[in-house]
Amino acid sequence: MSGIQFVTDEKGRKVAVQIDLKKHGAVLEDFWDGLISESRRKEKGIPFAKIKADLVKRGRLRE
Repeated sequence: MSGIQFVTDEKGRKVAVQIDLKKHGAVLEDFWDGLISESRRKEKGIPFAKIKADLVKRGRLRE
């Protein structure tokens, strides 16, 4: 595939990949977002009302 290059170790095993971001940047960004989302799957959520109250308190949002 054009714009993708694998890096191998001394035994020929693929250990890394180089991606041309000009060609595949959007796809990589989607992949990265998926990894972040998966890593946060078990985190406890914050209620919207609490976030809103905090933003109002800090002057970042008007009621």
